[in-house]
Amino acid sequence: MDLRVLRTFVSAAHLQNFRETAERLSLSQPTVSAQIRELEAEIGEPLFDRAGRRVRLNPAGEMFLPHAEEILRDYSAALQDLSQQRRGEVERVAIAVSPEPARSLLPRALRHLLAARPSAMVSVEVVPSREVGGIVASGEADVGIAQAPADPSQSRLRCRELMRDRVVLAARHDGHDHDQAPAYWRQLLDEQILISHGHPGYWNDLLQRLEDEGIHPRTMPVTQVELTKRFVEEGLGVSFLPERSVRRELLEGRLMEVPAPGLSLPDAVTFLLVPDAPLPESVRQFIEAVRDTLHLRGELAE
Repeated sequence: MDLRVLRTFVSAAHLQNFRETAERLSLSQPTVSAQIRELEAEIGEPLFDRAGRRVRLNPAGEMFLPHAEEILRDYSAALQDLSQQRRGEVERVAIAVSPEPARSLLPRALRHLLAARPSAMVSVEVVPSREVGGIVASGEADVGIAQAPADPSQSRLRCRELMRDRVVLAARHDGHDHDQAPAYWRQLLDEQILISHGHPGYWNDLLQRLEDEGIHPRTMPVTQVELTKRFVEEGLGVSFLPERSVRRELLEGRLMEVPAPGLSLPDAVTFLLVPDAPLPESVRQFIEAVRDTLHLRGELAE
């Protein structure tokens, strides 16, 4: 579809007069009429009701007008972005991140980045940990943060450990102290559903350790950690979560940490994933913001 025809249509729709449209667009009136006929032929039905010199949108034209305006706005924005990019004014960072670091780490890192680079254009896609590597490897994202390492088959990615967090068994607070009940955690897993949050990197290891203890809980996969915590608060089940993700709920007494003596719990590890290629300066700036947020030393991107 010719964008010039769309501009003519939008102008005619607002002016309701082909002659005035021709004057505004520096066209001849026959050209305006021809472009409108061309558009109507492409769409397959009339867009205007004609009444002498005046024209008025019919129902089909009224429906089409906002779509035409959106197409023209998007095209104009794209040209502006390209112009800014040529002048070095646009810094883009596309981030793929799993739910837990999206909540706990990303806001602080973005605050650091945008304070240093106010013009940076950031996009964020929140997906399960197992999908982050593929999105970065495909080029859909510039950088990824996930609770699972890159798949070994994704050889074009570099994977760096960002942080470790201990995993705790979180349950609805029942007002009792279970420190003196060493077997209470087993009772919970026998009686309640074990809720997972998006299959983080430690999950398969954890299930294997439970099986080694002769425990085979019913499980409910839930992709968002906030929803997992809410389900636990409502007494729908229990969950093994990174301590960082439930710190506020533990302090406020909405959840309790249940000791699990005899059970060796894995750590929750968060990884940075980047393409195995030179990184744009905007991406390096984001990685630097992550480093500053976590008070890390060394260059994560190297």
